[in-house]
Amino acid sequence: MDRRHFLQWSSALALMPVLARKSLADGMADMPGMDHAAMGHGTASNVALPAADSLGLPRGLPLPALSMLANQGGSGQFVGQLQAAPVSLPLLPGKPATTFWAYNGQIPGPAIVAWEGDEVNIAFANKLQQPSTIHWHGMPVPAEQDGNPHNPVLPGQQQAYRFRLPPGSAASYWYHPHPHGHTAQQAYMGLAGVFVVKSRHDPLAHLPEQWLVLSDLKLDAHGQIADSSAADRHDGREGQFVLVNGGWQPVIALAEGERQRWRIWNASSARIMKLALPAHEVQLVGTDGGLIGAPRHIDTLLLSPGERAEIVVTGRFATGQPSALQALPYNRGKAMSPEQAATLTLATIRQAGSKATATLPDKLRDITALGEPAVKRVVNFSENMANPAAMFLINGKKFDMNRVDFSGKVGQIEEWDIVSQAHMDHPFHIHGTQFQVIARTDDGVWQTEPFLAWRDVVNIPAGETVRLRFVQSMPGLRMFHCHILEHEDAGMMAMLDVRP
Repeated sequence: MDRRHFLQWSSALALMPVLARKSLADGMADMPGMDHAAMGHGTASNVALPAADSLGLPRGLPLPALSMLANQGGSGQFVGQLQAAPVSLPLLPGKPATTFWAYNGQIPGPAIVAWEGDEVNIAFANKLQQPSTIHWHGMPVPAEQDGNPHNPVLPGQQQAYRFRLPPGSAASYWYHPHPHGHTAQQAYMGLAGVFVVKSRHDPLAHLPEQWLVLSDLKLDAHGQIADSSAADRHDGREGQFVLVNGGWQPVIALAEGERQRWRIWNASSARIMKLALPAHEVQLVGTDGGLIGAPRHIDTLLLSPGERAEIVVTGRFATGQPSALQALPYNRGKAMSPEQAATLTLATIRQAGSKATATLPDKLRDITALGEPAVKRVVNFSENMANPAAMFLINGKKFDMNRVDFSGKVGQIEEWDIVSQAHMDHPFHIHGTQFQVIARTDDGVWQTEPFLAWRDVVNIPAGETVRLRFVQSMPGLRMFHCHILEHEDAGMMAMLDVRP
């Protein structure tokens, strides 16, 4: 991956919401986070927001590289520090700097890269005026280290997260807050970063990599992050801008015939993205839990919030065809705001000469299917529009921090049917493990999943069912919930107590 450095914030590229230099953060780093509306930076829910083109956010600059969290440990260790705090970034020409909440003053947060077998020790400091946590999304970590809402880090306090990365855990993960009732706001204010675990036996290590973090940005007329409207709280928040690594419609260089490995994260609050790369050859090679068994040719890739994928892109610059990473229209069943009706350009692909086409192995990984389950359960996602206080439910109940919904056992194979009794799509996520999708319905007709893969997020379309199997390998409370963050905060979450 190209590790080029960012320019100073006073340069032209600093209009992009990328790495904030210390000089910019002076006077802000120790300032506690404040409620965004109280800071005067919010937008009332009944005020129309400006169109993207009218705000003047720069576009078409080179893809920003993600900054890296420095490893302060020795061999076999990853040791680092993360701080959540407000930071002001110059974003729009002629407008005041935009206030974000960021890890280490960076949007997105610094990328963490470690290896299978490493011991990880991350010291987290919360400089917000809200409780926060760090949830290591998708990662096999002990329950007490997973940033669950039961373990809040209060304002001004610190928490040391410690865990080991087991063999076979190589994959593209990410980290974000998970305090109950505050997750959505903290995420849309900017708190998210990626965590890549690598293997020393990676069959794709010879390919150059691009890392693409997709996120939403919703700005008011003053260039500040807008408050969530009633429609956002109901449908899930979507912004005027879909950013890639903090840049709007950046340019990605790709040579004719070149093969690149792209790791893609959907770090948005609610937007389901149907991705396409017209003209270029695309092979799916990985999902949330790492590589799949063999490359699979795809034309489109559906990523729901929280979901990740790895693809191999081969440059093919056909005359007359758009060369862009696109988000195609997708109807997710919103009730109070319009669906995406047009194709969005997320990034432009620029031809950078030609290169020989690198080999792509026929086999990537062995994945063994989980056997017959010891336990079968049904999880119903539903909506109760008649009760605004308990609108988004799992098995008819709103999340209760003191209620255990299911009890399971370490090492036990479980089979769950995730049923949507709702009018909109709801992505399902479970903590502490990866699952295999066994089958799913399409217009009510069961279809066997065509290939094995490890996942921790799967979209459940309105009126459909997804059947999955998993094993929890560590004891403790594990959350499962809709990963539309507004729905999670509103109570579409439940708990599995995994016992030894």
